[in-house]
Amino acid sequence: MSIDIPLKDKIILITGGASGIGLSLTKQSHTLGAKIVVADLRATDDFTSFAASKPNILFVQSDVTKWSDFNKIFAACEQKWNDVPDAYGICAGLFEPPFSSFWGDAEEDTEGGYKQVAVNVDHPVKLTRMAMKKSLGRGKRASVCIIASIAGLSGNIAAPLYCATKHAVVGFVKSLKDTEQFTGVKVTTICPGLVNTPLFTPDKVSQFSFQEQAALSPDDVAKNMLELLQEKKYKCGTVLEISLAGTRVVPEWNIAPPAGVGTGQELNAEDVAVKAMLKPVLEKLASEKGAKL
Repeated sequence: MSIDIPLKDKIILITGGASGIGLSLTKQSHTLGAKIVVADLRATDDFTSFAASKPNILFVQSDVTKWSDFNKIFAACEQKWNDVPDAYGICAGLFEPPFSSFWGDAEEDTEGGYKQVAVNVDHPVKLTRMAMKKSLGRGKRASVCIIASIAGLSGNIAAPLYCATKHAVVGFVKSLKDTEQFTGVKVTTICPGLVNTPLFTPDKVSQFSFQEQAALSPDDVAKNMLELLQEKKYKCGTVLEISLAGTRVVPEWNIAPPAGVGTGQELNAEDVAVKAMLKPVLEKLASEKGAKL
């Protein structure tokens, strides 16, 4: 059975914890009295300012596409607190960046695969497995929450690789719904609609017609992640959708589509927003057309 895991005096590991939703989770976890390991490529100014003189926040510079860095993160945690995490907020992610997207497809090293898949899928899957091993080794319970997306419940023609990675996370978590009895680790995922985070770079703001009034805040998502992590009413395998319309636990079968602004379901092919979203895709395809086309 799932148990309550209040974070006060507990350890939480947050990947991508220096910006966006991860930084909000870092700040809220600190307010709850948690010990926090933040794993990120770099420390942002906002994170550095917040973490200054806070002994319960440990920053470990790391690249989540390098599995060897996970060992470095756990080693740093055990060195500081002589223990492994009780909770995991898996927040690091990519949203169709120019160096790893479907339509742009600048990646040529097939051996390495798509970087976006490595960050959005390989990293949460591997870290969840390591969380199980570490917790079993210590004989302790733990809770894992992975950020997915409403894009993991539907699709988007301009971001098919991103959507595929988030579908993978949802499928992964649903597949683990009966495992807590064996591992002692609860695994859940959250599927936010539009969120105002640094993932919306200026080009993405233009392409996807981003509007702040239609977006959740990172704090909104982090608050619900903490509920998933701490409260036993959210069982292993829970998929929680969150949008401006509210929250719902997504049933395993026969779900209704997301509703309301910020979910993408209110748009149609004639909308200016949809045309803007498709513009770079169509331009890219036009550049690739052969003479006979």
